[in-house]
Amino acid sequence: MKKEDKSAIIEQLKEELGQYQHFYLTDIEGLNAQKTSDLRRACFKKEIKLLVVKNTLLHKALEQKGADEQLFSSLKGNTALMLCNTGNAPAKLIKEFTEKDKKNKDAKPILKAAYVEETVYVGREQLDFLATIKSKNELIADLVALLQSPAKNVVSALQSGANTIHGVLKTLGEREA
Repeated sequence: MKKEDKSAIIEQLKEELGQYQHFYLTDIEGLNAQKTSDLRRACFKKEIKLLVVKNTLLHKALEQKGADEQLFSSLKGNTALMLCNTGNAPAKLIKEFTEKDKKNKDAKPILKAAYVEETVYVGREQLDFLATIKSKNELIADLVALLQSPAKNVVSALQSGANTIHGVLKTLGEREA
């Protein structure tokens, strides 16, 4: 590959990394054509961009972007890059995809490393934690639900109190008559 081609690919990778907030480095080596196609379809449905990249080119792109040194140790063997704007989506997808093949401990894809919420996670043992991280939209929904709860309680108390006061006034009004 010519030097110009390599630098063009590195620039393209930097641009891709800049467009997405989170990325995962995974190993999908050994997946047959059907499983690879299924993985690509699942990624497309969950708005995850899947790219198979050369480690040296990705290393240079990450280096130029100022990425954490911990990521570089994961750039060995076959590497697939999963890019997304929802931090937990690729982790959930990887778990879902590997749970189909429960008897195989080395079911692919395997998480090598991830950059999620400005933090680096290295190793496949981080997958369960990454899958439980709530996305920004999920956190906002939880916050709105928490904020609405006291207001609902106040409105409910006022409505029940109004019914009680109305009942007392009605009873008093009937006595005098």
